[in-house]
Amino acid sequence: MPHVASEPADVPAPDDRVPRDVREITATMGLALRIGELLLSSGAGASDVSAAMSNVAWSCGMRGYTADVMFTQLTMSHQPSLEEPALIQIRQVRYREVDYGDLTDVDHLIRDLVAGRIDRAQATTRLNRIISTGHPRPRWSVTAALGVMGGGVGLVLGGDALVVAVAAVAAMLVDLMQRQMGRRRLPGFYQQVAGGLLATLIAVGVDATPANVSPSLVISTSIVMLLAGVNFLGAIQDALTGFPVTAGARILEAFLGTAGVVAGVSGGLQVADVLGVDLGRLDPGAYSLADPPAMVVGGAIAAAAYAFSAYAPLRSLVPIGGVAAVAIATYAAVYHRGVGIAWSSAVAALLLGLVSYPVSTRARIPTLVVVAAGITPFLPGLSIYRGLTLLATDSSGALLAMVTAAAIAIALSSGAILGEYVAQPIRREARRLESKLAGPRLVGPHTVRAVRGLRRRAAKRSSG
Repeated sequence: MPHVASEPADVPAPDDRVPRDVREITATMGLALRIGELLLSSGAGASDVSAAMSNVAWSCGMRGYTADVMFTQLTMSHQPSLEEPALIQIRQVRYREVDYGDLTDVDHLIRDLVAGRIDRAQATTRLNRIISTGHPRPRWSVTAALGVMGGGVGLVLGGDALVVAVAAVAAMLVDLMQRQMGRRRLPGFYQQVAGGLLATLIAVGVDATPANVSPSLVISTSIVMLLAGVNFLGAIQDALTGFPVTAGARILEAFLGTAGVVAGVSGGLQVADVLGVDLGRLDPGAYSLADPPAMVVGGAIAAAAYAFSAYAPLRSLVPIGGVAAVAIATYAAVYHRGVGIAWSSAVAALLLGLVSYPVSTRARIPTLVVVAAGITPFLPGLSIYRGLTLLATDSSGALLAMVTAAAIAIALSSGAILGEYVAQPIRREARRLESKLAGPRLVGPHTVRAVRGLRRRAAKRSSG
């Protein structure tokens, strides 16, 4: 007869060792951390992630908690009183492919949890389903969408039909190559180097043909999808909203990725020199803006294609393209009146933030999806690339390009956030102005208390 181990009589059963409220608090903190991880890895700002975690905890009945967001780590703690030890949970944030479909589903989950339509167990089940479900569209369609995005950017930068075609082909080839490298778990820096090298070799091949195109413009349009413009914007958003550590990490990541592109382009130029292909005098990051109609069409195409490649819901593509078209038209109108590029970007981003809030509400998507896709045609990454490339040959030009890049990124981020500040009070005219300006939320509800107050007032009206 096998020996059966037994616990001493004075030791409580396993279920009784931990109070039930502690288990519930642990489960709530785990749910908030998992939601925060998905939001942060999908490009949400640190302030939005912190607010979403706090909303989840508050909706599940927790009080006396803190939520902290770092670049690769989320921390949540709960201390019911000063005499009791704090419960702390830490979750590492692993990089994932940006999926605005999952981001939208999690946004709806948070809103349902805040409104009381689901409880914590149902929210956990829905989150498990969101995380375990694959992407809603085949990978080849994402590659094709990136090609369309490259063609749209070529239109914005004033390229002719050949430049647009080359940009589209280069974007698709670079995506295919980086996907293969990603499967072999190569770091992102080396993927950027390979992408810049491939884009430059494509420009070398085009220059070797009788086609009369500018190699500088071909290289600029071919590497746009590699440039870290969106990451730089996220860094500025974190800095503006009080998360300097995360902002610094994102800026470093953006510069490192762009440095990889610079190294790849430099390697491609060396290959061209060895092969005896004379590209002439290159102007790094050179481009000329197209006529306003072409810019509007190209910007709308690029924004919608980027949203499609990031798995945004299909219902959001047309609104995103429309918002981007309005923003780029505003930029072109202001810029062609002699206003500087930074102020033109700020005005366009302000309008983008104003329009994105009601559009996202109608399309039932987070505002972040509209803003991130709508900013894509403004291309702040090209100035970063130009600045890093000129460091070795023209220090004054490099400094000017880097200052320009910083000015554009700050103008776009601050303009879009200011648009959110203004749009939310307009949306909530019945509330006091001070409570409306509590802070912009690009993901998740504005505040749990506000939603609960609306529910209480609705209940009073129905009972009366």
